Amino acid sequence: MTVQLQPVRLYRHPLSGHSHRVELFLSLLGVPVELVDVDLAKGAHKSPEFLARNPFGQVPVLEDGDLVLADSNAILVYLAQRYDASRRWYRAEPAAAAGIQRWLSVAAGQLASGPAAARLVTVFKAPLDHDRAKSIAGQLFGILDRHLASRPFLSGEQPTIADIALYSYTAHAPEGGVALAPYPNVTAWLNRIEALPGFVPMQRTPVTIAA
Repeated sequence: MTVQLQPVRLYRHPLSGHSHRVELFLSLLGVPVELVDVDLAKGAHKSPEFLARNPFGQVPVLEDGDLVLADSNAILVYLAQRYDASRRWYRAEPAAAAGIQRWLSVAAGQLASGPAAARLVTVFKAPLDHDRAKSIAGQLFGILDRHLASRPFLSGEQPTIADIALYSYTAHAPEGGVALAPYPNVTAWLNRIEALPGFVPMQRTPVTIAA
């Protein structure tokens, strides 16, 4: 007998890469979701109602029954543990789990301070050091390109939540002025993710200034 999954609720912004990584993973898992757009421009993420869900005032936030969970990487781990019976996306073996966690740390570190920050400048007019962000992005993509020269996905032969965590801001790096053309292995990796059954894209913006 097939168990009908109840929809989860995802509070997101359509131009947020952090939100998109969760939306993408839900789609890949086939988990039904109700999307609730949070109007960042009007400060909805700082309202008392939203702060009750996430005191840091950031999207995304996931509601699954009585569970309320913030932080996109934490949500990816939860969804993999909760809805992936195959344990394909977040493997339990210590070395494999540690390898995935390494890339989640990169997503919260170099990816956030590099391509994500560069895009914040051009898309959201954030008062950040654009040149520094682009430099970090270039260093990161160079490392990724060399790493992906010998494997199809970040943790080996199969995609994991590591790939989901890094996909969105990498794919949209040109919107922040960071070119992807110098990194053919990164581009091929993006194409492999986009070919996965259930893939959903993130909304693009018209500010692209590099190919």
